[in-house]
Amino acid sequence: MNVSSLSEQSALRLVDIVELKWMLAGEGLHVHVERLQSDPDYARECLVAAERSGNATVRQVASKLRARLDSSSGG
Repeated sequence: MNVSSLSEQSALRLVDIVELKWMLAGEGLHVHVERLQSDPDYARECLVAAERSGNATVRQVASKLRARLDSSSGG
């Protein structure tokens, strides 16, 4: 069985968050990584902004991140 550790899962989420941060920076939006990780309302705002992007890749990254964050929060 191939089970990843909690730190590996956290690292994967961090990679997704940083990817989204830089993609949104390209659209003129600043994302504060630590706040996104600790403030659910801020995280939702960032994801909504990304999901409204005209760039399909940004929307795809946001969708992937939302799915991972939703699964880690149990909802």
